[in-house]
Amino acid sequence: MSSLPTERSSRFAGGLLCVLAAVGAEAASVDPQVRAALSATGSADVLLVFSDQAVPPLAPLAPDGGYRARRRALVSALGVRADSSQAATRAWLDAHGIAHRDFWIANLIQARIPASALSALAARTDIARIDPNPQIPQHLPQAERALSPQAVSGIAWGVSKIDAPAVWAAGDTGQGVVIGGEDTGYQWDHPALKTHYRGWNGTSANHSYNWHDAIHDSTGNSCGNDSPFPCDDQGHGTHTMGTMTGDDGAGNRIGVAPGAKWVGCRNMASGFGTPARYIECMQWMLAPTDSSGNNPNPDLAPDIVSNSWYCPPSEGCTTRNEIEGAVNNLVAAGIFYVAAAGNAGPGCGTIAGPPAIYDASFVVGSTDTSDVLYSAAQGSSRGPVTGDTKIRPDVVAPGVGVNSSCPPGSPIGCPTSGYMVLTGTSMATPHVAGAAALLMSAFPALKGKPAEVASILRETAIRNGVTDPVTQSCGGIANTVWPNHALGYGRVDAFAAYTDVIFIDGFDR
Repeated sequence: MSSLPTERSSRFAGGLLCVLAAVGAEAASVDPQVRAALSATGSADVLLVFSDQAVPPLAPLAPDGGYRARRRALVSALGVRADSSQAATRAWLDAHGIAHRDFWIANLIQARIPASALSALAARTDIARIDPNPQIPQHLPQAERALSPQAVSGIAWGVSKIDAPAVWAAGDTGQGVVIGGEDTGYQWDHPALKTHYRGWNGTSANHSYNWHDAIHDSTGNSCGNDSPFPCDDQGHGTHTMGTMTGDDGAGNRIGVAPGAKWVGCRNMASGFGTPARYIECMQWMLAPTDSSGNNPNPDLAPDIVSNSWYCPPSEGCTTRNEIEGAVNNLVAAGIFYVAAAGNAGPGCGTIAGPPAIYDASFVVGSTDTSDVLYSAAQGSSRGPVTGDTKIRPDVVAPGVGVNSSCPPGSPIGCPTSGYMVLTGTSMATPHVAGAAALLMSAFPALKGKPAEVASILRETAIRNGVTDPVTQSCGGIANTVWPNHALGYGRVDAFAAYTDVIFIDGFDR
C-alpha cells in the first residue's frame, strides 16, 4: 500500500540508514488512549514518536551566512535525521500495508494502525512512544465570545492602544516582514486581507508557498479536504489575521502591521484538530512547499508565526510534549513563535496546554480597553506553568471586544459586513504578532532573532495602569509585583519597543 504524502522532498532522500530494530518485549510506551481505541474499534490513529527530538547540531556556518543559511542547514539536518531514524519503521509499515505520513520537524510518523500491529510496533527499539492522534472538537482557547457584529470605522481600538500608529508615522507599517498564521483557515480574498496576502500580486493569485491545508481526512467541513486555496470553515482564523495585517483601504484599519504580508496554514476543520495537523502546519511554516506539497523552501518561511489555539490531553497532547519538538525547531530556525495563554482563568496555574506551556513560545494574555486583565469566568489564563518557574504569560495585549474581519455567514456568526467583535486571548495574540512585525520592519537586523525580539517586547511593556482585578499571588508572586504570572511583564506597546531599539540598543535602520 502506498504511503500518504510525506510532506518531504527528495532533497532529504539521501543517506538512509536502514537499521532494523529488534523485536521483543515492549520498548516504546503506549498511551492508554491508544489501547482503548484499539480495543473499542480495532484501529487507532497514532503518532509513532522517535527518541531523538533534540535540535540537531549544525556544522559551523560562515560568519556572514545569516539566519537564512542557518535555517537551510537546520531543515537539511532535520530531514536527514528523520530519513535515518525512521527508515526501518517506514519499511515495516509499507511491508504491512499501513499508510503513513512522515514528519521531519518533530521526528515522528502518523499512521492508522490495526490492533494486530501494536505489539510489533511497541517492541521496536527505534520508537520511544506511541501516542494518540484523535479527531475531537477543537480547543481554541475557550470563551472566544462573540459580541455585537459591526463594521469598523477608522483604526481599531486595540491597534491604537498598543500605539502602532506612532510606528506607522515613522514610516514602518510591517513592510518587508511576513507573518504566518496557523488556525481554522483564512478567507484570503476578504477586503481587509486580500492585498496583504503574499500570494496576491495585484492581478492574480498564486497559492504555492503561501498556503497549505493540513486537513486531509475530514468529512462535512465546508472547505473540504486539501483545499488548493486559503479557506476558513469556521471564521476564527480570518479574525486573527485581520488583527495582524488587516486594512481594506476604505477606512477599516483593523491590523497592527498592514504593510506586512501573510501566509497561512489550516490546522483545524469544522472544530477538529489533531497533533499531526498542528505539526504538519509547523513543518510547512519552517519550509513552505508548492501546491503539491513538494519542494520545500526554508527561504520562504515567515518571520513570525501566530497561534491562537491549544492542544489539550483530550485532543491527543497527553504527554504535553507531542508538539514541543516542532515548536523548538521553528524557534531554533529564527522564527518568532507567539501563542495564546488560553481562557481558563482567572485562577492561578491555568496556562496548561501546548503550545503556551513551552519555553520557546511567547505567551500572551488578554486585557480590555482600560488595561484590565480579563478576569470573568473563563477569562485570561494565569501562570505559572506546572513544573516551570518562568514568568507566564510573557505580556498581555488587547483582547476584549476586538473588532476584526470574518467570513460572512461563517459559524462564528459573521454578518454580511464581514466584521465582528470577539473576546479572548486569541484576539490578544495577533496584536503581539503585529507588534513584532513592526519591530522587524523598522529594524531588519532583528529578523531571525526571536530571543532578542521577545526580550525587547518584554522590557518595553507598559505597566502603569495595567491591572488584574483578582487579588492573588500566582506562583508566590503578587500581581502588583512586576513581572508576575497574571500580567507578565506588562501590556505590549509597539512604539515603546520601537523607541527602545533606537535609543537604547542602537540598531541600524
